[in-house]
Amino acid sequence: MREILVNALIHRDYSIAGGAISLAIFDDRVEVWSAGTFPTGITPEKLSKSHQSVQRNPIIADVFYKTGLIEKWGRGTNRVIEMCLEAGIAPPKFEEITGAAVVTFKVNVRGPQQTADQVVGRLGTDAVPSLSQVCPKSVPSDMTVKLLNLAKGAADIQTLMDRAGQKNRTRFRNAVLKPLIECGLLEATIPDKAQSSKQKYRLTAMGRAILEKEGLQ
Repeated sequence: MREILVNALIHRDYSIAGGAISLAIFDDRVEVWSAGTFPTGITPEKLSKSHQSVQRNPIIADVFYKTGLIEKWGRGTNRVIEMCLEAGIAPPKFEEITGAAVVTFKVNVRGPQQTADQVVGRLGTDAVPSLSQVCPKSVPSDMTVKLLNLAKGAADIQTLMDRAGQKNRTRFRNAVLKPLIECGLLEATIPDKAQSSKQKYRLTAMGRAILEKEGLQ
C-alpha cells in the first residue's frame, strides 16, 4: 500500500485543477485513485511486467528517492506484485478509469464473518447484550423482532416494509432500517452500493446471538 500511495503522489498529473489522490476502502477491496492517466508510454498491462521508468514529476520523485521510499528504475509495481504473491494476496489490478489511474487490491477487509456461536464463544453467554440494550428506542421492540427474524435469510427493503406494516420507504429507511444497521443488528449485503436494486439486509451474528439468548426466534 505504501508503494502504491507513493507512486500515486509521484506520478499524479498536477496540471489537473482540483485533481486529487483518493483511498477508498470497501469490504472486499481497496482502491487508490490518482488524477490523470498513467505517464506517456506506460499502460496498465506494462505495469505487471518489466517496464521503463517514466518520471512525470522528477523533482518529487527525487525527493522520495532520497528518502529511500522508491527505486529509480521502475520496479515499484513489480515489487508490489511480488509482495502480494508472497502474502497469499491476489496481485493488484491496474486500470485507467475516466481519466484517473486506479490500482485495486482485492482483499477481505472485513475479515471472516462470525457466527452466533462464535460471538457467544468470544463474549460468553452472559456478556451478550439484551435486545433492549442495543435496540434503538425509536424502533418498537415487537417490530424489531419481526424484522430480525425475517432477515435471517436476507430480505429486500420492500419485504421488510411489508412485514413492519410500513408504506413510506424513505421514512422506513431512516427511522427503522438505518438505526438497526447502526446498532449492529442488521447489515447490508452490498454495503458499498447502498442504492443497488439487488440490495438486501440480513441479520448480523450479534443480532442472531441476541435472538437466541432471549428466545425470540
